[in-house]
Formats: sequence, C-alpha cells, structure tokens
Amino acid sequence: MTKSKKNEFRPNDFVVYPAHGVGQIMSIEEQDIAGMTMELFVISFEKDKMTLRVPTNKATAIGMRQLSSPDVISRAMTTLKGKAKVKRAMWSRRAQEYEQKINSGDLIAIAEVVRDLHRNDDQREQSYSERQLYEAALERLTREVAAVSGGDEVAAAKQVDEVLVSRAA
Repeated sequence: MTKSKKNEFRPNDFVVYPAHGVGQIMSIEEQDIAGMTMELFVISFEKDKMTLRVPTNKATAIGMRQLSSPDVISRAMTTLKGKAKVKRAMWSRRAQEYEQKINSGDLIAIAEVVRDLHRNDDQREQSYSERQLYEAALERLTREVAAVSGGDEVAAAKQVDEVLVSRAA
C-alpha cells in the first residue's frame, strides 16, 4: 500500500507544491536526520533559485500534487472569464483570503484570485498589496499552464492575458 503511494512522484516530474507553485523533482535522496534515515524528494524551483527537500512520506499530506490535467486548466481559464467577485470585507480580511487561495495550490482558487484582482487600464489603481497578490497568483497560474502545455511561459502568459482582456470587452 505505502509503496504505490511513494511512486506517485518520480524524478524529472513537474509537481505543484502549495506554498511555492511549480517545481521539478530532481532526485530522491536518503538523509540521516536525528539518527533516522529519511527519504526526501529534492525539488528545484528554478525561477526562484530555490531547492526544497520534502520527506517522501509527507509529500501528499502537505498538498504536493501532480500538474493539473488539461481539463482543470480549461476550467481555470473559464474561471478567469467570469465576473470579478469582490467581497465587501475589509482589505486585510480579503488579502488574507486571497493569500490562502494562492498558497492552497488549487489552480481554480488561484484563477479566482487572478480574476478578482485583475484591472483594466481604465479601472482604478491597484494598491501595492493588491498588485503583489495579483502578480503572485498570475505567476502561479501562468507557470502551471506553461508546464502542462510543454513549458513555454511566454505563450502561457499571452494565453492568460488574452482571456483576461477578452473578458473586459
């Protein structure tokens, strides 16, 4: 039972780690930690110049997952086309909710943040924190779309942007 779970992720797989987005498993290594031998996924987040070591037995529990299916990607794109839903709550509460959605690793939730914070040129200015959350969500979405479609981030960004712009029309 435990064996099959472990092989869900393999070296060279692209995976989504909730707090950091798309990374690539470079290897699986064993390390002695406090006298115990642990098996770890070594995950590289090239764009962020960061490497993460995740215990293989904890990966699923912390929400690490395979890339979304093309079906989920298209649902995310449909979400982007929707009308922005902005709650009347105070900004600090909304910001907290947006951040939770971004770090959930759930592509649809991330798409909702992009949709809700997207501004057209003629709309009011975004605050610094709004802009940061928007860009974080947009980057997560774009990277996963790129990874699923074969890795071209520029094309993915254009695709996402076209959806957002068409929504405004």
